[in-house]
Amino acid sequence: MKHFNILILAILLATFTQNYAQLPTGTKENNEVILASEVEWTYLNPARGDKAPMAGTLWGDRNGTEATGFLLKPSDGFKSPPHIHNVSYRGIVINGFIHNDDPNAENMWLPSGSFWTQPKGEIHITAAKGANTFAYIEIEEGPYLVHSTEDAFHTEETALNLDESNMVWLDASDMVWIEQKSSSSFDKPVQIAMLWGETKQEKLNGSLIKLPAGFKGEIQSESNNFRAVVIQGPIDYLEPGTSDLQILDAGSYFSSNGSSNHQLASPKDKESLIYVRSTGKYKVVLD
Repeated sequence: MKHFNILILAILLATFTQNYAQLPTGTKENNEVILASEVEWTYLNPARGDKAPMAGTLWGDRNGTEATGFLLKPSDGFKSPPHIHNVSYRGIVINGFIHNDDPNAENMWLPSGSFWTQPKGEIHITAAKGANTFAYIEIEEGPYLVHSTEDAFHTEETALNLDESNMVWLDASDMVWIEQKSSSSFDKPVQIAMLWGETKQEKLNGSLIKLPAGFKGEIQSESNNFRAVVIQGPIDYLEPGTSDLQILDAGSYFSSNGSSNHQLASPKDKESLIYVRSTGKYKVVLD
């Protein structure tokens, strides 16, 4: 399996050219919040029992046929046998270190904030290092199954291992979908790293948004498919249509269906990192 330390082409910036109007706040019925502490854990591969990592679904159904996002929690020192999957997946390391590669490859430990992809049918192993290692996994179709290497097959997809130190961050203040009020002031700007998909209107895509320490503002979305996972937190969060402030630790999830304003605040001394999967319009507004 080939490694790629990829540079996200600056030309992606040109696709963010549409002016967005102020969006309404939305209602509680259009939104969902799952705290990391509320995730229900089961064995990822029931056939292996406690030898398998734990998994906790955030949205969708990994045993069904639809797109799904779930948390993966392997034990410290976990190393899978060589295997394949029937579907491709994307992964983002939330905590600890993950290695995912060809069985004969040297360990490439990906830390928090790193991104990798695993093509369906390709033989690989997955390993973990760290007492509280976990990651976010995303598939576009299910079910998510583990098969023997005897069932391996080839596709045109290419695997990717992108260490967080090689992530290309773009200054979001140069993008029309980032709005900063004249009274707001931060030592660092909001930044974005494009990971996959098309950034055209109504096209599905995934990105990482880095909020500076002390950030206070909101993500405004009118997408019918807006999903966000906290990669590095904690983040203070006010759910649309409510007055209840919640603390979203790493691994927490929030989503909306239709027009919504997600109010967020980062710690004064720590940056926050959020993975966003969306179609349609959304923008970050700084108070």
